[in-house]
Amino acid sequence: MDQKLFSKDFTLVVIGQIISLFGNATLRFALPLYLLNLTGSSALYGTVMACAFIPSILLSPVGGIVADRVNKRNVMVILDFFTAAVILVFFLLMDGGNIVVLLTATLMLLYGIAGAYQPSVQASIPALVAPGNIMAANSMINTISSFSSLTGPVLGGILYSAYGIKPVLWVCMVCFVLSAVMEIFIQIPFQKPASEGSIWKIVKADMTESIRFIRREKPVIGKTLLVVCGINLFLSAMIIVALPYLVTEVFALEASQANRLYGYAQGALAAGGLAGGIGAGIFARKLSVQKAGSLITASALCVFPIAAVLILFPSGMVNYLVLTVCCFIIMILSTVFTVQMMSFMQAETPRNLIGKVIALALTIAMCAQPLGNALYGVLFEICEGREYAVVLFSGAVSLVIAVRAGSAFRK
Repeated sequence: MDQKLFSKDFTLVVIGQIISLFGNATLRFALPLYLLNLTGSSALYGTVMACAFIPSILLSPVGGIVADRVNKRNVMVILDFFTAAVILVFFLLMDGGNIVVLLTATLMLLYGIAGAYQPSVQASIPALVAPGNIMAANSMINTISSFSSLTGPVLGGILYSAYGIKPVLWVCMVCFVLSAVMEIFIQIPFQKPASEGSIWKIVKADMTESIRFIRREKPVIGKTLLVVCGINLFLSAMIIVALPYLVTEVFALEASQANRLYGYAQGALAAGGLAGGIGAGIFARKLSVQKAGSLITASALCVFPIAAVLILFPSGMVNYLVLTVCCFIIMILSTVFTVQMMSFMQAETPRNLIGKVIALALTIAMCAQPLGNALYGVLFEICEGREYAVVLFSGAVSLVIAVRAGSAFRK
């Protein structure tokens, strides 16, 4: 049956995502920056961010299994309310005890919730839109994520610089409560599958079925995930660690100005994702898997100007501008690639497997992120005063991966 893209239920998903992702983007900006301002240590920052990713990796497959066996609306509602509760607990405990331990635990919970949450959102798309609208729907969700990531850090940076962390926490808490209330009214078609045996037997069977599908029926998905792992390890992790560390700790900028500029840089990153999401929607029918390698190659090449200005220019503002522009371009290219790959998986995966397969794909893709965060945190600490060497290393390895990936995609 033909469906309009913006049906009532998909529109509610979109509105709920706007509110929820804005709160998520603001929180993910403010809490790590708060930690970095307190400690000034890139190694500690990278280690905490690595720890934060671990629950996301572990819970993403669980979220995929739940998405296929429980009403996806209920999953989204419960997890948004739970996120608001986590923020409230952090707010009540932050003035006492070890703030580093509390921040680490809070970030681990928040990333874990996000890991369990996203499979339900992604798996709901094929149930709410017609097959011909899947790419456009993915582009819309990705655009919302990027727009939220654009406004969240910018407004969060202004609010944090002016008033501190506590008002940011209240704003984010309200966002998650509103999102949960909005999602209560979504109706997603759902037929509960038959369950046989214990929960562990069900989990094992579902995971085995997903792995078999990727390995034997759609091996191109497995190859794509290996490429994404490499890029996450050597390129994405470098940007995640380098952006706050270079802007707030290395560039010669006044502290409050540096925090605001970091917020703007995060906004530019999100703007790149927004532009990439819109571009993916506009050119949806012209994008092919065979040409995906060129997007990764171009992303890797954008790293080298960052290293060049770190070597040639002492000005913190010049370095900041080049870093921000290059990250903006990288985000455009990587977002188009992400939308392209996600749409391909959704279109090629049977409805009864889609939640599990997407969750497994997200898990595998994220596995490299914690290692990369920890790696670059240590590398920047070791190479203090020679940060360009770390950036050059990232660009060189990413370029090798991109070239090899391009050849694989063309085949």
